[in-house]
Amino acid sequence: MCRSIKTLRPPFTEDVTEEDMRAAALQYVRKISGFRAPAAHNAEAFDRAVQEIAESTARLLGTLQVRGSRSA
Repeated sequence: MCRSIKTLRPPFTEDVTEEDMRAAALQYVRKISGFRAPAAHNAEAFDRAVQEIAESTARLLGTLQVRGSRSA
């Protein structure tokens, strides 16, 4: 599953959307939890993990400095 997560930083991707970050976070949570979709009693924890990872991804991408990048 995680092999399908694409690189989101420049120069691989110039325009990263919230949807891109959430999709990557969802794939990550699915992989580490072993569940494609959580049972009802795990849904809140699953969804919270996806949200937290998407937020962390946004912070990471917002602070990375890529040498040789046009935006750096």
